[in-house]
Amino acid sequence: MMSKAIGKTTFAWLPKVIYGTSSLGNLYKEMSFADKLAIIRACVQHAEGMAVFDTAGKYGAGLSLESIGAGLKQLNVDPSTVLISNKLGWYRIPLETEEPTFEPGVWKGLRYDAEQRISYAGILSCFYQGNQLLGDYPAQLVSVHDPDEYLAKASDQADEDQRYQDILEAYRALNELKDQGKVLAVGVGSKSWKVIQRIVQDVELDWVMIANSLTLHDHPAELLEFIAKLAAANIAVINSAVFNGGFLVGSDYYNYQLVNRESVEGETLYKWREQFWEICEKFAVKPAEACFAYGFGIDGVKAVALNTSRAEKVKDNVAMVNRVIPMEFWDELAVSGII
Repeated sequence: MMSKAIGKTTFAWLPKVIYGTSSLGNLYKEMSFADKLAIIRACVQHAEGMAVFDTAGKYGAGLSLESIGAGLKQLNVDPSTVLISNKLGWYRIPLETEEPTFEPGVWKGLRYDAEQRISYAGILSCFYQGNQLLGDYPAQLVSVHDPDEYLAKASDQADEDQRYQDILEAYRALNELKDQGKVLAVGVGSKSWKVIQRIVQDVELDWVMIANSLTLHDHPAELLEFIAKLAAANIAVINSAVFNGGFLVGSDYYNYQLVNRESVEGETLYKWREQFWEICEKFAVKPAEACFAYGFGIDGVKAVALNTSRAEKVKDNVAMVNRVIPMEFWDELAVSGII
């Protein structure tokens, strides 16, 4: 069962659940290839229509890309039945330090490092390296990954202006790939929705991926207004990290940062989660189901990207699309100040 079309394009249909693959890059913990293969097999088996994998060179310094390509090949999956979204901007390089230099402490057991390359030439190098790692399953959806992080590294206003030009040049390269028929659609993936808002004003995009920003815990009114504008412009929105990096469903990481229970902010987060879980238990609603329903139920959101490190969870993730949650549950969340 396919779902809503991707942006302005008519070449494919987007399932309601897209498979996030950061776990295949050893996010938080090292995984065996056998476990990764089981996840990929489950994703293909339970896909509603085409299986769409969302990945990035940043995920394990290319390890996620490598795992997807090798796994799909070992399973003898027809390339025409899967669609790969590769968020570009991070390039695999040799590991010369004890641990990777990007996002230290987050990725485990890596044999490579990665560096950010956002420019016309840089984004093309990421694209071709990514396809090399994917093997027989080249990316068809491409985007600039973490432009917000790239801008945040600016030393002054002049440097930020130059970095923004680098981002625009990267998009010039991606749109050339689209014009040449090498990719199907161009988008953006960012944890800062305001950076997406800025880019949309200067670049014609087919889709955007909002990460860590549009969740049951965090959903600013101005972001909801922006989503509505994107929908009106026929730009597809994919909601990602609807569990705030796993914290809302049990992880100790909020948006990929370890939460300090002893801090005021950390204590507030844990208290919020405890209250949220109590209401979930009262109505027999799983926290993950509530997070998915909220993140997908926003007008303008076409799909949700869900990541898991357990193959047996894939079926449950896909099934959340059809989970009906009673209105009384949402009413109690509202009355309790949870949402």
